[in-house]
Amino acid sequence: MQQPTFVLVHGAFANSFSFAPLQAELGLLGHRSVAVDLPGHGFRATYSRAYQAPQDLEALATTPGSIKGVTLADNAAHLIGILERARRNGPVILVSHSRGGVTATAAANARPDLIDRIVYVSAWCPVDLDVSDYYAEPEMATVDAGSLAAAMAGNPAELGLLRVNFRTADPDALAAFKAAFLADGTDEEFLTFLNTFQPDENLDVGTSADRAQAATWGRIPKTYVRLADDASLPLALQDRLIREGNALTPDNPYDVHTLEGSHLKWLVAPAAAARVLGELAATRTQ
Repeated sequence: MQQPTFVLVHGAFANSFSFAPLQAELGLLGHRSVAVDLPGHGFRATYSRAYQAPQDLEALATTPGSIKGVTLADNAAHLIGILERARRNGPVILVSHSRGGVTATAAANARPDLIDRIVYVSAWCPVDLDVSDYYAEPEMATVDAGSLAAAMAGNPAELGLLRVNFRTADPDALAAFKAAFLADGTDEEFLTFLNTFQPDENLDVGTSADRAQAATWGRIPKTYVRLADDASLPLALQDRLIREGNALTPDNPYDVHTLEGSHLKWLVAPAAAARVLGELAATRTQ
């Protein structure tokens, strides 16, 4: 049987660059992968002169961004186009991280025929609630919502997007970012990863119509990779999403794996994650 292609979907404020170490590991194990840049990400992101040092925080708060107006439907359509191209070469394993799970779920709802397995790595797959509503649930009580708010630039309603100043030198904001994303990494690893983030993210995380649908999403074999020390998407919330998905499709439950580490550690040190994905590929080709 043909070897599958891994299609990798990034999370909020991230881009395809996040997956470079993982792709290197997958390649060395003999696997083919494609890292996606969703609309307004990667080389299509906005990095204004105001974002460069010395920063002009007043201008940063008002400068337009290319991601304004981008919707979840736009993200899903873009991903579907990539899945269609990848599918010409054989089976496809769709892998998403964090907020990228919302886009992966929307694409799976629309075109399950393009996906041979869907993998969520500490990623959102809303079932019972909209993503925004989960934040009021007990499983998210430990999340420090102030970590992004501390470095927020501008008014999202006026900008039409979320903007975070990841290049801040504020020690409190940097400490909050590290605690949220990579508490188990070195300061050098943390700052390196932070500098791959882009300042802007779109506002649309979907509605009830974009939750996992049993008739389409529910027929795709699915895997959830839990990140045991994730402070951004806590283990309790990951487990809730798994339970809700299993309740929606009891005849097609998640295949569950667990990796030690924070929200970003699996991307900084990707060998264990690459092995898990490689095992899924081997299962698919047997």
